[in-house]
Amino acid sequence: MPLSLSSGCRPERDGMRAILGSYDSELAPAEHSPQLTRRMREAEDMVQKVHAHSSEMEAQLAQALEELGSQKQRADTLEMELKVLRSQSGPAEQSVLLSREEASELRLKVEELEGERSRLEESKKQLEMQLERLTLLGDYDQSKTKVLHMSANPASEARQCLRQDQARLQEECERLRRLVSALERGGPVPADLEASCLPSSKEVTELKKQVESAELKNQRLKEVFQTKIQEFRKVCYTLTGYQVDITRESQYRLTSMYAERKDDCLVFKATGPSGTTMQLLETEFSRTVPELIELHLLRQDSIPAFLSALTLDLFGRQTLA
Repeated sequence: MPLSLSSGCRPERDGMRAILGSYDSELAPAEHSPQLTRRMREAEDMVQKVHAHSSEMEAQLAQALEELGSQKQRADTLEMELKVLRSQSGPAEQSVLLSREEASELRLKVEELEGERSRLEESKKQLEMQLERLTLLGDYDQSKTKVLHMSANPASEARQCLRQDQARLQEECERLRRLVSALERGGPVPADLEASCLPSSKEVTELKKQVESAELKNQRLKEVFQTKIQEFRKVCYTLTGYQVDITRESQYRLTSMYAERKDDCLVFKATGPSGTTMQLLETEFSRTVPELIELHLLRQDSIPAFLSALTLDLFGRQTLA
């Protein structure tokens, strides 16, 4: 229930009036003056102002109490709503968790389906390539395409010849097996096998003539090759001044026509994948010409220049001698 401020200020007003009344009773009537009257009026005005202020404060207090009641009512409503929301928050959180798990499962399922789709597309491309390759090779769909085969065509004739050759070869193999068995036993060869397998005397004579002719031709070729080889070696010796001999595989011995001794020779070895690179091997004669080796082989990397310089050096020695 709201309190009244006017009732609280009323005793104060009455007390002030009692004080003023006692003060007036103590004064003589002649001592009353307008100044005292004015003070009384001011005191009454002050009391009225206090009363008005108390009324205003009472109204403000009532308004504040009313607002406090509405705020309390609103707080009660919000508290009830909060309780309801708290009671509903548990199932909501569970539903959110369930929805997240379902979303994760669906995402995994989508990824699996995407991978399966990619594999199926790859298989489809491979099958299309195989179908195109088979089409280029002459394959066809029997349900959509009808092929007419001629009674006499190259394919049929080829198959017939193949069957005949196969049968003939099988018969030949069988005869050879029988001949091998007879020879392994050491007995006489059957007449049918001898007639079919052994050549006639005329054929043997003809074959002997062919062999003799081939051997004679081979012998003549060998002689011609030997003559040409000797001729080629002589020409090389005359033009270059060096006699080339093959001592062993990939090794060549060079002897100058101006050599002072028969053992004065150079030995080269063919190296590299194709044998085009030549390497000078150390010999007793090569140790006598270190200046030429240093200049022409190590610095200039030229075997022809080295051989030419060596030829001039040997030729000069013979001339001076």
